Amino acid sequence: VQLQACGGGLVQAGGSLRLSCAASGRTLSSLVMGWFRQAPGKEREFVAALSGSSGSTYHADSVTGRFTISRDNAKTTVYLQMNSLKREDTAVYYCAASTRSTLETLRSRKFDYWGQGTQVTVSS
Repeated sequence: VQLQACGGGLVQAGGSLRLSCAASGRTLSSLVMGWFRQAPGKEREFVAALSGSSGSTYHADSVTGRFTISRDNAKTTVYLQMNSLKREDTAVYYCAASTRSTLETLRSRKFDYWGQGTQVTVSS
């Protein structure tokens, strides 16, 4: 599975960005897709996940109500719509894919494939 993430950039606080993650090599229906982020000096943080089989979504408390993970109808691309961005959202964002079940993936937060990061910078 190859993942290609894009869509990062510089945005003012309160603004919006949409990240995209194109997957190839395996259908999204058989994967659990996730977004993580890592800010300078901090550990990587889970942001959101989407079950390829059911379409169910899961979001970290810190982004619930502001960020939304989704996929396109062709099930080849996963998105992370980020609204009401805050300075603390500044980080490198990574998309990831897991071949484990949804339950196991959410419990372990272990993913098998990772895309390159895309920088999101939120200015005040």
